[in-house]
Amino acid sequence: MYKIKSLSNSQFRFTLVLFLSILAFSAVSQEKKKVEIIQAGSLQENASIANAQRLIDSVIIKHNDILMYCDSAYTYNGTNRVDAFGHVHINQGDTLHLYAKKAFYDGDNNFAQAIHNVILKNKDITLTTDTLDYDIEQRIGYYDCKGTIVDSTNTLTSQIGKYYLNDDVIHFTDSVKGFDKNYTLSSDDIRYNTTTEVIYLDGPTTIQDSTNTLYAEDGWYNTQTGEANLSVNPKVYNDTQLLTANDISYNKENGDGMATGSVHLEDYENRTIVEGNKVIFNELTEIATATDSAVFIVYNDADSLFLHADTLRTLPDTIEGANVVKAFYGVRFFRNDIQGVCDSLIYFSKDSLVQLHNNPVIWSENHQLNADYIELRQFSNSPDEMHLKKNSFIISKMDSARFDQIKGKDMIGFVINGKLNNVDVDGNGQTLYYARDKEAIIGLNHAESSKIAIRFKEGQIHKISFLTQPEGELKPLVDLTEADKTLSGFEWKIKLRPLSKHDIFRYPTKQSVQPEEEAKEKPAANKRSKE
Repeated sequence: MYKIKSLSNSQFRFTLVLFLSILAFSAVSQEKKKVEIIQAGSLQENASIANAQRLIDSVIIKHNDILMYCDSAYTYNGTNRVDAFGHVHINQGDTLHLYAKKAFYDGDNNFAQAIHNVILKNKDITLTTDTLDYDIEQRIGYYDCKGTIVDSTNTLTSQIGKYYLNDDVIHFTDSVKGFDKNYTLSSDDIRYNTTTEVIYLDGPTTIQDSTNTLYAEDGWYNTQTGEANLSVNPKVYNDTQLLTANDISYNKENGDGMATGSVHLEDYENRTIVEGNKVIFNELTEIATATDSAVFIVYNDADSLFLHADTLRTLPDTIEGANVVKAFYGVRFFRNDIQGVCDSLIYFSKDSLVQLHNNPVIWSENHQLNADYIELRQFSNSPDEMHLKKNSFIISKMDSARFDQIKGKDMIGFVINGKLNNVDVDGNGQTLYYARDKEAIIGLNHAESSKIAIRFKEGQIHKISFLTQPEGELKPLVDLTEADKTLSGFEWKIKLRPLSKHDIFRYPTKQSVQPEEEAKEKPAANKRSKE
């Protein structure tokens, strides 16, 4: 009689692991399904091809979740390979349908290749190409022989493409083109979400809609709404305007947009530029607001005006093609022939009209002009005009201690070739100027008249005409006191004057410099004046 030999613990564990491994392998072997021939008109052995059999007429083959239809096919014993020919149709799941003239199917490696007149349909997406490789398990199709994707609204083509069906994303590279009724696109690298219909830019891309051309090298564009976010060298432009920045957001439906970082907004028709680090705009209303280092530039062949303010706003004028620019808080501007400061300013492009509000001061050569309100009018065929309203004051610096002065209610100054040529004073006119006999100064003339006409030459008062009976006196230099040297309200604001286009960003102290203070700063000049 034989006894059953008992197993040790280690032997028992080894036996158990071996048994479970055999069971797992057996289960995997059972799960690995073979190609099934569902239908065929006839089956033939092919002696010229080892282990091959040919299926002819209305062939239907099934493997896992794949159904394949074709006119004829080869299957191979011991493998899950199928070579299908004629009206090939591969169906996976409920949504994917792949059509071609022929296809090579490798079920062991979950791979299929469709060749000639390839059409892949998935949901409402149709892809056409000449050759398509398809990863069955990952559900990824890719081509490198030019393909076209069409959905309900968009058509996109490229030389190379990769369709991630599980993610509803198609990656297009090399000679990418796209269009629908609202836009056309040209790029080298984009990704398209077939569900949201949003295009993601992965390289230099140009998109043209009904009104603008958009360019960027990164960002996204919604083909349904026209909404976009553009970055890496982005710009939006048309025949009359150009917008560049570090980042541009744009919504075509409501016209809203925002640009940030080194923003440049140029109007070709009005020859103006708005710059800043943040610009909010609306394309429909044509209103744009710039903040953070905001600059307004008016350029022409002769010279350019550079203006800075805390806030700049451009909006259309009532005159077609013209615009209005409003500057708020801390306005400073520079042009070679004129500089100025004020609290707020309005510019009308049609008339080249500038209105300065709240403590405006203008400098031109050695002249300082200030009033409660100043208006600059530029004309092409006649002298430019400066209108000074209420408490008008013009100071012309002769040297560090001498200033010619004009004061009145309202004034009009006429500028020729960038130089103050003559001034008309209307109401409460007062003048204080140094009278000359040839080149020598003989005294200080103080005169008053309700209406005065003054002519300048080489930056100094050359001739004064009193249109109503004047009152005044001429004092010799030796008899002058400090009080005699200035009119009431005199304030030489030279420290506020912008010195260059870069100096418009400076926020100077609002301390004025009186003539005697400036003389103390320059003793040598003071000594020469006394001599």
